[in-house]
Amino acid sequence: MKSDVETLTPTRVKLTVEVPFDELQPSMDEAYARIAKSVTVPGFRKGKVPARIIEQRFGRGAVLEEAVNDALPKAYEKALQEHKLVPLSRPEINLDELEDGQSLTFSAEIDVRPEFDLPAYDSLTVTVANAEVSDSDVDEQLDNLRGRFASLKDVDRAAADGDVLLVDISGATAEGDAVEDLSGTALSYELGTDGMLPGFDEAVRGAAKDETRTFEFTPQNGDWAGIPLTVTVVVSAVRERELPALDDDFAQMASEFDTVAELRDDMRERLMRMKRLEQGAEARNNVIDVLMDAVDIPLPENLIDAEVEAHFEDGHDSGDEHRQEIQEQTRQGLKSQFILDRIAEAEEITVGETELSAWLIQQAPRYGMSPDAFAKALVEAGQVPMAMQDIRRAKALALVLEGAKVVDADGNEVDLKALDDVMNAAMAGGAA
Repeated sequence: MKSDVETLTPTRVKLTVEVPFDELQPSMDEAYARIAKSVTVPGFRKGKVPARIIEQRFGRGAVLEEAVNDALPKAYEKALQEHKLVPLSRPEINLDELEDGQSLTFSAEIDVRPEFDLPAYDSLTVTVANAEVSDSDVDEQLDNLRGRFASLKDVDRAAADGDVLLVDISGATAEGDAVEDLSGTALSYELGTDGMLPGFDEAVRGAAKDETRTFEFTPQNGDWAGIPLTVTVVVSAVRERELPALDDDFAQMASEFDTVAELRDDMRERLMRMKRLEQGAEARNNVIDVLMDAVDIPLPENLIDAEVEAHFEDGHDSGDEHRQEIQEQTRQGLKSQFILDRIAEAEEITVGETELSAWLIQQAPRYGMSPDAFAKALVEAGQVPMAMQDIRRAKALALVLEGAKVVDADGNEVDLKALDDVMNAAMAGGAA
């Protein structure tokens, strides 16, 4: 077999492959065998029909076609390996008609991973934020805890952020037709959380009990996409939260501690663990950023465009700014994959069954599935290789991070192994 590669762009090539006819013999034999198993010829057992009978009954052309279907994918894969190409998309095949006794010739255009030089990754230095917990951080956590035990009290004043409102909502078109999707009664809503429609908080902020407010809303998707609607809100109650007193009685009610001081110390310790875990996450992100800043890689624009279009297939496109954001995320994600894949290859990183099993156990709850069911779904969808690749990239990143020097904003070195111990302790505490 002969193959040549022509570089069309830094991320797209054209493979030309020629397979001599005598090298097609194994595929011809396979073709005869498959046809023999699929046809019934009087006087012969199924699967035992001689080649000459198959040619007489179905023609030599049917055998050649079956042989091409077998040989072409194998030749294509062999050509990729010979030229050390990493495909990123399905090939666009142009196949010359196979004449009996002549070579099989075809070409394939395909997006491929571009060539680039890996930046030095064995001694990086990255900076992360300081792990500090202020008194205000602790106070905020305590207030959140008190909020879980708060009571609601009706107030006769204008609504402000933090109040819990009881509202009736309705929507209508400019012609006065009701919009059922914008209808609800006795809805409880905390003002200031931006959890309703765009413009809702601004419209009802400052409203008092029994007051009616209206605002304009134009949906970006759905049946009413692009159509201006009028939303009417009737505020039937304004209620404020009354927090319980922060004393020892509250500590005993809301926690396993006897005093507020003990509860506060525990809050501070938990927050410090969280801050240190955030340092680990920041270190991982910053290592990727350092690697990506160190190398310029041409990216397959048509592949990026296709991924962006796939992202918006459900119609949830909120404008050019959002589209540009998704496009940039796609570009950065693809670039980081290229770098981590090259590092994994350079370090000969592999993924074992134990690591795949651990990944399945970790990921399955995100999809509300058991590990076994999740594994079955991956197999059925043909996504196991993608999962293996994700694990391999994670191992490559871990290897780079292990060799990196991590310092906080004050220049103090951060021990990532100690952060792993903190994470393990936190997970053990959560399991308990």
